[in-house]
Amino acid sequence: MAALRTPVTGCPWDLEQDFQSIAPYTIEEAYEVLDAIERNDMADLRDELGDLLLQVVFHARLAEEQGHFKFGGVVEAITSKLIRRHPHVFGKTRDLSPDEVKALWGKIKTEGKTLKRAERQAAGLPEERGVSPVLGDVPSNLPALTRAEKLQSKASKVGFDWNNARLVLDKIREETEEIDQAIEEGVQSNMEEEIGDLLFVVANLARHLQVDPEQALRNANSKFIRRFRYIEDRLQAKGKIPSDASLDEMDALWNEVRAADKIRND
Repeated sequence: MAALRTPVTGCPWDLEQDFQSIAPYTIEEAYEVLDAIERNDMADLRDELGDLLLQVVFHARLAEEQGHFKFGGVVEAITSKLIRRHPHVFGKTRDLSPDEVKALWGKIKTEGKTLKRAERQAAGLPEERGVSPVLGDVPSNLPALTRAEKLQSKASKVGFDWNNARLVLDKIREETEEIDQAIEEGVQSNMEEEIGDLLFVVANLARHLQVDPEQALRNANSKFIRRFRYIEDRLQAKGKIPSDASLDEMDALWNEVRAADKIRND
């Protein structure tokens, strides 16, 4: 990476990049790692982990050029953090259950963030993210469903939450009624707002049911692709493509594959 970033002799594309331009690739590579894991493709996982590591190296090189830190500093920081957050491994705290380990991790993490916030305030630096002491450390660039779940999880820890999932389900019904009203009014901004409210509450329902909303939606996307492929294959056998078929014909094929899925799952 140092060679790629060397003026004149380096790569023109790499030389013109900065933190902002590289960030989308970092997110993309993380998702490609996840995709390889879900496909259980270990050869691809090896390659994708390399691509993700390259992103870490790239950001570290940019930081080194600007005099902030080096790649070694990144390694030292995570090493220190792992040791600090695992006193049951590296310290005197021993024989903890998985739940006790999770609780201890959360306590140490919270203490570390409180100390970091105090250090920034003492140095006259602004808050790193947001203004909420409870919600401020939830990254703003997470996928929207994931961020919604994390925001609600944080709020839940201070008592701002429904008591059970059925109350959340009632809220979903309420939100759908508000969407119906927004459709009647025909104001685009209102419809967008109500759709956002619905998605936010659905993410909360997923949290109550211990379902990862992002994973659930990825699974639904995969299911839709597989079922639509079935429609394409059946139409192709008739010498057709989807644009040649009526909605009723495609809907009938959709119901076929849906029924087959139900039988297989039962």
